[in-house]
Order: sequence, then C-alpha cells, then structure tokens
Amino acid sequence: MTDNYLEFQNVKKNFSNFTLDDISFLLPKGYIMGLIGSNGAGKTTLVKLLCGLIDPTEGQIFYDGIDIRKYNRTAFYRLFSAVFQQFSILPVTIAEIVSETTPENIDYNKVKRCLIVAGLWNKIDQLTNGVNSQFGKTIYDDGVEFSGGEIQKLLLARAMYKNAPVMLLDEPTAALDPIAESTLYGNYNQISFQKTTVFVSHRLASTSFCDRIILIENGKICEEGSHNELLKQNGTYRMLFETQAKYYKNNLDKTEVAE
Repeated sequence: MTDNYLEFQNVKKNFSNFTLDDISFLLPKGYIMGLIGSNGAGKTTLVKLLCGLIDPTEGQIFYDGIDIRKYNRTAFYRLFSAVFQQFSILPVTIAEIVSETTPENIDYNKVKRCLIVAGLWNKIDQLTNGVNSQFGKTIYDDGVEFSGGEIQKLLLARAMYKNAPVMLLDEPTAALDPIAESTLYGNYNQISFQKTTVFVSHRLASTSFCDRIILIENGKICEEGSHNELLKQNGTYRMLFETQAKYYKNNLDKTEVAE
C-alpha cells in the first residue's frame, strides 16, 4: 500500500432530508479521481467528509491508515488545497491572494507559474502593476475586477500555490466554457504528478483524464472505473457522456454558423 492514501469504508452521513450511504473507495497517493453526478447527488458532502469539515454518521475515513478523527484537526486541514463553491477573497494584491502570505514572504516566480497554469497570467501580465495590482474596488478605486471565470482561475492558482499533498476542486470551472476548461485541466494534468487530486464536476469530458471516476447518484456510488472502463459498461456514465458530447457539438456548430 502506498503512503498517504485516502480511504472511505462504508461511510454514511445522515441529514434531515438526505443520506450519503455506504460509500467505499480507495484513493492512492498521486491518483487523480473524478467525482461526478447531478446537482444534489452528494458530491460536495463527500468532499467535506474527506477533508474533515464534517464527520460521518457511520463508517470510517482513513488517511495513511489512520482514522482522520484521530488527527489534530488544524494539522489535518493543512494537508489539503481546496477550491470550494463558496469562497472569500480579501481586497489585497493579486500576489497576496495567490500566496496567502505577506509581501516579504511571497515567491513571485511561483505565483507566476500558478497563474500561468490556471490560465490567468495573460490578463495579469497586461495590468499596469501586474501581480501587485489590488483586487476589487471595495477599498481601492483602481482595483481590478474579474469575471466569474477569472475568479475561478484565481482561486485555482491559490490552491496550487499552497502545494498541499491533496487537491480538492469542487466544480472549479463551472463558469468556464468547455474549451477553456479542457485547456486548464490539460495544463494541470502536466504538473499533478505525485499530487492526489479530487475533481468534482458535472461535466464528464472534464474528468476523462482522471485515473479513477466515481459516479454518485442519490447519495450512493452507482458506477466506478476509468473513463474507458465506464464507457464500456454502457451504463449511466456512457449515456450522460454521449448526451453532453452532443450538447457541446451542437453549441459548437451554432457558433461556427454565427461566425
């Protein structure tokens, strides 16, 4: 068994109107796992369980063979770099946002590398003050404002800068178009060696490069395997993938006609 693996054993989480039930899987160190399913299927709940934000009602979650409830909770949180759907960004410089530290401690070369991989460097590089530009107009009249997609890229750069052993990305590209999303994931895949990653998405094409994909519906794992394995099963995953592929193709055709 590899070090620093994550494992769910018969995990159950009860809520008043929803139950995540009998979830079991193994995520070895360095693996990239895609977690997919419709809205409300239980994806975000699973991620919160994985990083210790909430505890299971039943079952156990292990990190490196140790039940995560036995870890010091603050120390355990440091093992994760995360991009959640809910976030906050302070009105400081771009470099401070990405690095989450004070100016004298920032590795500016690392900030640049992370922004490049996240696909935001071209915009930042065109700003008068570059990474030292202030974010938002809450305090500074000349602060930089970003679109929803650009903010997602900024948050991704921040998560990559932290360089924790495990990356948790909960719908990190929902505001991006499919082409921008595919480019971003292609860049990330090039640098993700040895970094355990969980991608949460409802876009199946964005998780096709993952080592393992889990399809969750109604709080249960209904299919699990690699992209190719799941396509060969001719089940729900294949049906959803082909449906989304037709949608993207139809939109592309419409764009080409408009041009």
